[in-house]
Amino acid sequence: MNVKQQLLSLKAYSPGRTIEEVKKQYGLEKIIKLASNENPFGCSPKVAEALAALSSQFALYPDGAATVLRQKVAEHVGAEQNQLLFGSGLDEVIQIISRALLDETTNVVMASPTFSQYRHHAVIENAQIREVPLRDGVHDLEAMLGQVDENTRIVWICNPNNPTGTYVNEAEIVSFLERVPKTALVIMDEAYYEYATAADYPNTLALLPRYENLMVLRTFSKAYGIAALRMGYAVGHADLIQKIEVTRLPFNTSTVAQAAAIAALDDKEFLEYCVKVNEEGRQQYYEFCKAHDIPYYPSQGNFVFMEIGKTGDDVFQYLMQKGFIVRSGAGLGLGRGVRVTVGKREDNEQLTQLLLSFLNSSREETRS
Repeated sequence: MNVKQQLLSLKAYSPGRTIEEVKKQYGLEKIIKLASNENPFGCSPKVAEALAALSSQFALYPDGAATVLRQKVAEHVGAEQNQLLFGSGLDEVIQIISRALLDETTNVVMASPTFSQYRHHAVIENAQIREVPLRDGVHDLEAMLGQVDENTRIVWICNPNNPTGTYVNEAEIVSFLERVPKTALVIMDEAYYEYATAADYPNTLALLPRYENLMVLRTFSKAYGIAALRMGYAVGHADLIQKIEVTRLPFNTSTVAQAAAIAALDDKEFLEYCVKVNEEGRQQYYEFCKAHDIPYYPSQGNFVFMEIGKTGDDVFQYLMQKGFIVRSGAGLGLGRGVRVTVGKREDNEQLTQLLLSFLNSSREETRS
Protein backbone atom coordinates (compact mmCIF):
# COMPACT_ATOMS: atom_id res chain seq x y z
CA MET A 1 0.00 0.00 0.00
CA ASN A 2 1.21 3.49 -0.83
CA VAL A 3 1.24 6.34 1.67
CA LYS A 4 1.73 10.07 1.16
CA GLN A 5 5.10 10.54 -0.53
CA GLN A 6 6.22 13.08 2.07
CA LEU A 7 5.87 10.53 4.88
CA LEU A 8 8.80 8.61 3.48
CA SER A 9 11.14 11.40 4.57
CA LEU A 10 10.05 11.17 8.21
CA LYS A 11 10.90 8.90 11.10
CA ALA A 12 8.53 7.97 13.91
CA TYR A 13 9.29 9.73 17.18
CA SER A 14 11.87 7.90 19.28
CA PRO A 15 11.31 8.43 23.01
CA GLY A 16 14.77 7.19 23.97
CA ARG A 17 15.85 4.43 26.32
CA THR A 18 13.57 3.36 29.14
CA ILE A 19 14.81 3.06 32.70
CA GLU A 20 14.28 -0.71 32.72
CA GLU A 21 16.21 -1.16 29.46
CA VAL A 22 19.22 0.72 30.81
CA LYS A 23 19.13 -1.13 34.13
CA LYS A 24 19.16 -4.48 32.38
CA GLN A 25 21.89 -3.61 29.86
CA TYR A 26 24.37 -2.19 32.38
CA GLY A 27 23.43 -4.21 35.46
CA LEU A 28 22.43 -1.10 37.42
CA GLU A 29 20.04 -0.98 40.35
CA LYS A 30 19.21 2.71 40.14
CA ILE A 31 18.69 5.01 37.18
CA ILE A 32 18.16 8.76 37.31
CA LYS A 33 16.32 9.96 34.20
CA LEU A 34 17.05 13.58 33.32
CA ALA A 35 16.31 13.37 29.61
CA SER A 36 12.67 14.24 28.96
CA ASN A 37 12.11 17.39 31.06
CA GLU A 38 9.65 15.66 33.36
CA ASN A 39 9.02 17.08 36.82
CA PRO A 40 11.43 15.24 39.17
CA PHE A 41 9.02 15.88 42.06
CA GLY A 42 6.10 14.20 40.35
CA CYS A 43 2.69 15.78 40.70
CA SER A 44 0.50 17.21 43.43
CA PRO A 45 -0.90 14.71 45.97
CA LYS A 46 -4.29 16.11 45.02
CA VAL A 47 -3.98 14.41 41.64
CA ALA A 48 -3.83 10.93 43.18
CA GLU A 49 -6.82 11.78 45.38
CA ALA A 50 -8.83 12.87 42.36
CA LEU A 51 -7.97 9.77 40.35
CA ALA A 52 -8.87 7.41 43.20
CA ALA A 53 -12.49 8.52 42.91
CA LEU A 54 -12.84 7.69 39.22
CA SER A 55 -13.01 3.88 39.13
CA SER A 56 -16.76 3.84 38.57
CA GLN A 57 -16.37 5.93 35.39
CA PHE A 58 -13.88 3.82 33.46
CA ALA A 59 -16.58 2.21 31.26
CA LEU A 60 -17.95 5.60 30.20
CA TYR A 61 -16.76 7.90 27.44
CA PRO A 62 -15.11 11.09 28.71
CA ASP A 63 -16.70 14.50 28.47
CA GLY A 64 -15.73 15.47 24.93
CA ALA A 65 -16.09 19.16 25.72
CA ALA A 66 -13.95 18.90 28.89
CA THR A 67 -16.63 21.07 30.52
CA VAL A 68 -15.34 21.30 34.08
CA LEU A 69 -11.71 21.60 33.04
CA ARG A 70 -12.68 24.20 30.45
CA GLN A 71 -14.30 26.33 33.16
CA LYS A 72 -11.28 25.88 35.42
CA VAL A 73 -8.67 26.77 32.80
CA ALA A 74 -10.69 29.72 31.49
CA GLU A 75 -10.72 31.16 35.00
CA HIS A 76 -7.04 30.35 35.48
CA VAL A 77 -5.84 32.13 32.31
CA GLY A 78 -8.45 34.89 32.24
CA ALA A 79 -10.06 33.83 28.96
CA GLU A 80 -13.53 32.90 27.75
CA GLN A 81 -14.36 29.21 27.58
CA ASN A 82 -14.82 29.31 23.81
CA GLN A 83 -11.22 30.50 23.45
CA LEU A 84 -9.83 27.12 24.56
CA LEU A 85 -8.84 24.02 22.59
CA PHE A 86 -7.78 20.90 24.53
CA GLY A 87 -5.60 18.07 23.29
CA SER A 88 -3.86 14.91 24.40
CA GLY A 89 -0.70 16.85 25.25
CA LEU A 90 0.61 19.70 23.14
CA ASP A 91 1.73 17.16 20.56
CA GLU A 92 -1.90 16.61 19.59
CA VAL A 93 -2.71 20.32 19.77
CA ILE A 94 0.11 20.97 17.28
CA GLN A 95 -1.25 18.19 15.07
CA ILE A 96 -4.80 19.59 15.20
CA ILE A 97 -3.68 23.11 14.29
CA SER A 98 -1.40 21.91 11.49
CA ARG A 99 -4.14 19.75 10.01
CA ALA A 100 -6.59 22.67 10.07
CA LEU A 101 -4.32 25.34 8.56
CA LEU A 102 -1.71 23.74 6.32
CA ASP A 103 -1.62 22.30 2.83
CA GLU A 104 0.72 22.24 -0.17
CA THR A 105 0.02 25.90 -1.01
CA THR A 106 1.13 27.21 2.39
CA ASN A 107 4.35 27.59 4.38
CA VAL A 108 5.41 27.69 8.01
CA VAL A 109 8.23 29.69 9.59
CA MET A 110 10.16 28.42 12.61
CA ALA A 111 13.54 28.52 14.30
CA SER A 112 16.22 25.87 13.97
CA PRO A 113 16.70 24.00 16.16
CA THR A 114 13.39 24.04 17.96
CA PHE A 115 10.66 21.57 18.94
CA SER A 116 10.62 18.89 16.25
CA GLN A 117 6.86 18.42 15.99
CA TYR A 118 6.30 21.75 14.23
CA ARG A 119 8.34 20.54 11.29
CA HIS A 120 7.03 16.99 11.50
CA HIS A 121 3.40 17.98 11.01
CA ALA A 122 4.20 20.56 8.36
CA VAL A 123 5.81 17.78 6.34
CA ILE A 124 2.76 15.56 6.79
CA GLU A 125 0.51 18.34 5.48
CA ASN A 126 2.95 18.94 2.58
CA ALA A 127 3.52 22.58 3.55
CA GLN A 128 6.77 24.40 2.75
CA ILE A 129 9.09 24.74 5.75
CA ARG A 130 11.18 27.84 6.30
CA GLU A 131 13.69 27.36 9.10
CA VAL A 132 15.72 30.25 10.50
CA PRO A 133 18.89 29.48 12.53
CA LEU A 134 18.93 30.58 16.14
CA ARG A 135 21.12 33.57 16.96
CA ASP A 136 23.20 32.85 20.07
CA GLY A 137 20.64 30.17 20.93
CA VAL A 138 17.67 32.57 20.67
CA HIS A 139 14.92 32.97 18.05
CA ASP A 140 16.05 35.49 15.42
CA LEU A 141 12.69 37.24 15.05
CA GLU A 142 13.96 39.76 12.52
CA ALA A 143 15.19 37.03 10.21
CA MET A 144 12.00 35.05 10.78
CA LEU A 145 9.92 38.09 9.83
CA GLY A 146 11.83 38.26 6.58
CA GLN A 147 10.67 34.73 5.73
CA VAL A 148 6.97 35.48 6.20
CA ASP A 149 4.86 36.10 3.08
CA GLU A 150 1.23 35.95 1.98
CA ASN A 151 1.30 32.13 2.03
CA THR A 152 2.65 31.81 5.57
CA ARG A 153 -0.04 30.26 7.77
CA ILE A 154 1.91 29.59 10.98
CA VAL A 155 4.91 31.17 12.67
CA TRP A 156 6.06 28.90 15.48
CA ILE A 157 7.82 30.54 18.44
CA CYS A 158 8.84 28.13 21.19
CA ASN A 159 9.30 30.30 24.28
CA PRO A 160 11.31 29.18 26.22
CA ASN A 161 12.82 27.35 23.31
CA ASN A 162 13.37 23.61 23.39
CA PRO A 163 16.24 22.54 23.33
CA THR A 164 18.14 25.72 24.30
CA GLY A 165 15.90 27.05 27.10
CA THR A 166 16.37 30.61 25.82
CA TYR A 167 13.54 33.11 25.42
CA VAL A 168 12.43 36.22 23.56
CA ASN A 169 11.21 39.03 25.77
CA GLU A 170 7.96 40.99 25.69
CA ALA A 171 9.31 43.98 23.77
CA GLU A 172 10.67 41.69 21.04
CA ILE A 173 7.39 39.79 20.76
CA VAL A 174 5.30 42.96 20.58
CA SER A 175 7.57 44.42 17.90
CA PHE A 176 7.22 41.22 15.90
CA LEU A 177 3.42 41.09 16.26
CA GLU A 178 3.11 44.71 15.16
CA ARG A 179 4.80 43.96 11.84
CA VAL A 180 3.90 40.39 10.92
CA PRO A 181 1.05 40.03 8.39
CA LYS A 182 -2.34 39.32 9.99
CA THR A 183 -2.76 36.34 7.67
CA ALA A 184 0.03 34.49 9.55
CA LEU A 185 -0.92 32.89 12.86
CA VAL A 186 1.82 33.48 15.44
CA ILE A 187 1.81 30.58 17.91
CA MET A 188 3.66 31.01 21.17
CA ASP A 189 4.41 27.53 22.50
CA GLU A 190 4.82 28.09 26.24
CA ALA A 191 5.18 24.50 27.43
CA TYR A 192 7.69 25.67 30.06
CA TYR A 193 5.84 28.87 30.95
CA GLU A 194 5.49 28.12 34.66
CA TYR A 195 9.26 27.74 35.05
CA ALA A 196 10.08 31.11 33.47
CA THR A 197 11.26 33.64 36.07
CA ALA A 198 12.76 36.43 33.91
CA ALA A 199 11.24 39.83 34.68
CA ASP A 200 10.74 40.59 30.98
CA TYR A 201 9.28 37.22 30.04
CA PRO A 202 6.21 38.10 27.94
CA ASN A 203 2.66 38.06 29.29
CA THR A 204 1.27 36.73 26.04
CA LEU A 205 -2.26 36.11 27.29
CA ALA A 206 -2.61 39.83 27.98
CA LEU A 207 -1.62 40.46 24.35
CA LEU A 208 -4.40 38.32 22.87
CA PRO A 209 -7.04 41.09 22.72
CA ARG A 210 -4.64 43.28 20.74
CA TYR A 211 -3.55 40.72 18.14
CA GLU A 212 -6.13 38.60 16.32
CA ASN A 213 -3.39 36.41 14.82
CA LEU A 214 -1.88 35.33 18.17
CA MET A 215 -2.34 31.94 19.86
CA VAL A 216 -0.75 30.61 23.07
CA LEU A 217 -0.06 26.97 23.96
CA ARG A 218 0.29 25.60 27.50
CA THR A 219 0.62 22.12 28.99
CA PHE A 220 0.19 20.11 32.19
CA SER A 221 3.11 17.80 31.31
CA LYS A 222 5.96 19.88 32.71
CA ALA A 223 5.61 21.89 35.93
CA TYR A 224 2.31 20.23 36.85
CA GLY A 225 3.91 16.80 36.55
CA ILE A 226 1.22 14.76 34.79
CA ALA A 227 3.03 13.99 31.53
CA ALA A 228 1.79 10.38 31.58
CA LEU A 229 -1.83 11.49 31.35
CA ARG A 230 -1.40 13.86 28.37
CA MET A 231 -3.15 17.21 28.62
CA GLY A 232 -2.35 20.41 26.77
CA TYR A 233 -4.35 23.34 25.52
CA ALA A 234 -4.41 26.35 23.21
CA VAL A 235 -5.77 29.81 23.99
CA GLY A 236 -6.77 31.89 21.00
CA HIS A 237 -9.51 33.96 19.46
CA ALA A 238 -12.90 32.29 19.72
CA ASP A 239 -13.76 32.40 16.01
CA LEU A 240 -10.53 30.66 14.99
CA ILE A 241 -10.68 28.14 17.84
CA GLN A 242 -14.22 27.13 16.84
CA LYS A 243 -13.15 26.61 13.22
CA ILE A 244 -10.20 24.46 14.31
CA GLU A 245 -12.33 22.43 16.76
CA VAL A 246 -13.86 20.42 13.90
CA THR A 247 -10.52 18.65 13.36
CA ARG A 248 -10.37 17.49 16.99
CA LEU A 249 -11.36 13.88 17.71
CA PRO A 250 -14.64 13.65 19.69
CA PHE A 251 -13.13 12.18 22.89
CA ASN A 252 -9.49 13.18 22.54
CA THR A 253 -8.81 13.87 26.24
CA SER A 254 -9.55 11.19 28.81
CA THR A 255 -11.60 11.38 31.99
CA VAL A 256 -8.50 10.73 34.10
CA ALA A 257 -6.47 13.43 32.32
CA GLN A 258 -9.22 15.99 32.80
CA ALA A 259 -9.60 15.14 36.49
CA ALA A 260 -5.85 15.21 37.06
CA ALA A 261 -5.49 18.62 35.39
CA ILE A 262 -8.30 20.08 37.51
CA ALA A 263 -6.67 18.78 40.69
CA ALA A 264 -3.24 20.03 39.60
CA LEU A 265 -4.57 23.55 39.11
CA ASP A 266 -5.97 23.50 42.63
CA ASP A 267 -2.56 22.99 44.25
CA LYS A 268 -0.77 26.30 43.83
CA GLU A 269 1.64 25.58 46.70
CA PHE A 270 3.01 22.48 44.94
CA LEU A 271 3.54 24.41 41.72
CA GLU A 272 5.29 27.27 43.54
CA TYR A 273 7.59 24.78 45.29
CA CYS A 274 8.53 23.12 41.98
CA VAL A 275 9.32 26.47 40.37
CA LYS A 276 11.45 27.50 43.35
CA VAL A 277 13.59 24.35 43.48
CA ASN A 278 13.90 24.34 39.70
CA GLU A 279 15.41 27.83 39.81
CA GLU A 280 17.84 26.64 42.50
CA GLY A 281 18.75 23.65 40.33
CA ARG A 282 19.38 25.81 37.29
CA GLN A 283 21.76 27.88 39.38
CA GLN A 284 23.61 24.70 40.38
CA TYR A 285 24.32 23.96 36.73
CA TYR A 286 25.24 27.57 35.91
CA GLU A 287 27.79 27.66 38.74
CA PHE A 288 29.24 24.34 37.61
CA CYS A 289 29.54 25.52 34.01
CA LYS A 290 31.13 28.83 34.97
CA ALA A 291 33.62 27.15 37.30
CA HIS A 292 34.84 24.82 34.56
CA ASP A 293 34.54 27.03 31.46
CA ILE A 294 31.71 24.99 29.98
CA PRO A 295 29.55 26.73 27.36
CA TYR A 296 25.84 26.71 28.23
CA TYR A 297 22.60 28.54 27.51
CA PRO A 298 20.89 30.35 30.41
CA SER A 299 17.48 28.68 30.60
CA GLN A 300 13.94 29.66 31.44
CA GLY A 301 12.81 26.03 31.35
CA ASN A 302 13.44 23.05 33.60
CA PHE A 303 16.54 22.01 31.67
CA VAL A 304 19.97 23.34 30.75
CA PHE A 305 21.81 22.77 27.48
CA MET A 306 25.61 22.61 27.82
CA GLU A 307 28.67 21.49 25.87
CA ILE A 308 30.93 19.07 27.76
CA GLY A 309 33.69 18.44 25.23
CA LYS A 310 33.55 15.85 22.45
CA THR A 311 30.03 15.12 21.19
CA GLY A 312 26.64 14.91 22.85
CA ASP A 313 26.48 11.22 22.01
CA ASP A 314 29.78 10.61 23.84
CA VAL A 315 28.50 12.35 26.97
CA PHE A 316 25.16 10.56 26.77
CA GLN A 317 26.81 7.14 26.52
CA TYR A 318 29.23 7.84 29.38
CA LEU A 319 26.49 9.02 31.72
CA MET A 320 24.12 6.19 30.84
CA GLN A 321 26.70 3.63 31.92
CA LYS A 322 26.92 5.49 35.25
CA GLY A 323 23.15 5.42 35.79
CA PHE A 324 22.09 8.81 34.43
CA ILE A 325 20.02 9.30 31.28
CA VAL A 326 20.26 12.74 29.62
CA ARG A 327 19.40 13.86 26.07
CA SER A 328 22.13 14.04 23.48
CA GLY A 329 22.03 17.17 21.37
CA ALA A 330 22.71 15.06 18.29
CA GLY A 331 19.02 14.36 17.80
CA LEU A 332 18.07 17.94 18.63
CA GLY A 333 20.18 19.79 16.08
CA LEU A 334 22.99 20.64 18.51
CA GLY A 335 25.41 17.75 18.26
CA ARG A 336 28.14 19.22 20.49
CA GLY A 337 26.18 19.16 23.73
CA VAL A 338 23.56 17.60 25.96
CA ARG A 339 20.24 18.77 27.33
CA VAL A 340 19.92 17.95 31.03
CA THR A 341 16.66 18.13 32.94
CA VAL A 342 17.00 19.92 36.28
CA GLY A 343 16.52 17.23 38.91
CA LYS A 344 16.54 17.00 42.67
CA ARG A 345 19.47 18.78 44.32
CA GLU A 346 21.35 15.60 45.17
CA ASP A 347 20.90 14.24 41.64
CA ASN A 348 22.18 17.50 40.15
CA GLU A 349 25.23 17.33 42.40
CA GLN A 350 26.02 13.76 41.47
CA LEU A 351 25.55 14.43 37.78
CA THR A 352 27.85 17.45 37.76
CA GLN A 353 30.56 15.36 39.38
CA LEU A 354 30.19 12.78 36.62
CA LEU A 355 30.29 15.52 34.01
CA LEU A 356 33.48 16.87 35.56
CA SER A 357 35.09 13.42 35.41
CA PHE A 358 34.14 13.13 31.75
CA LEU A 359 35.42 16.63 31.02
CA ASN A 360 38.76 16.01 32.73
CA SER A 361 39.29 12.75 30.88
CA SER A 362 38.44 14.45 27.57
CA ARG A 363 40.92 17.23 28.25
CA GLU A 364 43.61 14.69 29.16
CA GLU A 365 43.06 12.90 25.86
CA THR A 366 43.34 16.20 23.98
CA ARG A 367 46.64 17.06 25.67
CA SER A 368 48.08 13.65 24.96
